[in-house]
Amino acid sequence: MSSGPMQQNNRNSNDEMIDLGARMRSFAGKVAAITGAGSGIGQALALQLAQQGAHLALADINEQGLQQTREKAEAHGSKVSVHRVDVSQRDQVEAFAAEVEAGHGGCHLLFNNAGVALVDRIETMDIADMEWLMGINFWGVVYGTQAFLPLLRRVDEAHLINISSIFGIVGVPTQGAYNASKFAVRGYSEALRIELAGSSVGVSCVHPGGIRTQISANARVAEENVKQSKQSFTRQFDKLARTSAEDAASIILKGVQRGKVRILVGGDARFMDLVARLFPSRYERVLGLHKLVGQ
Repeated sequence: MSSGPMQQNNRNSNDEMIDLGARMRSFAGKVAAITGAGSGIGQALALQLAQQGAHLALADINEQGLQQTREKAEAHGSKVSVHRVDVSQRDQVEAFAAEVEAGHGGCHLLFNNAGVALVDRIETMDIADMEWLMGINFWGVVYGTQAFLPLLRRVDEAHLINISSIFGIVGVPTQGAYNASKFAVRGYSEALRIELAGSSVGVSCVHPGGIRTQISANARVAEENVKQSKQSFTRQFDKLARTSAEDAASIILKGVQRGKVRILVGGDARFMDLVARLFPSRYERVLGLHKLVGQ
């Protein structure tokens, strides 16, 4: 694999830039650290990586989910360690990185995947709720990146994957805090990618659309402010979420192998990204997002 400066770029059918110097063609024998690995995309990533011969360091606050992921991954012959980690706590993330280095001897792949949701209008939002969300969705990415980069730097072939969202590309009413966190992840990741150009560490930012996970069920919903119950929000999300966690994980891993710096997951994400690029100042009208303001 070439790890020299970017000298050639291609575009796929979705007009996504591909860095041909940041591919990881095989996951066999690689060590992958994954946050939010107790369910959803994190769990699906773990199992697919195990099937491809990777070894795993899995982190989550959901210890029961972690053990389930561990048992399934070990059935594929992978070496698996589990770590209870609250990614909003820097000391816990730093301890996680130290444990990975001690237990696995290093790290080749970091998936900053843990995330939560908050539904509220910006005007009425409880700052404590926004701080909770930003602690996990943004600061968790920052803490993970800084704690693991020294490990990734030490190997000949490494990749760092940050999970943003299609809501890191378009703004949506009642999702202001989530938008803020995911736009921040996008900007942080893109700056990091440029800074690491020419190194052995590739960087990908992932923008999923609606994925069938537990994020809606675990969301905080300010029912009195958005005039929507948590149950109705979850039902609406589940109806719109058309991509399975397994399909999302497959798309992400293929994107890493191809060296894609921006990975769009799901037809809804690709469509919304296209509309946002074609109509940057009025995509909310084209997508009908303005109609949601009155809800």
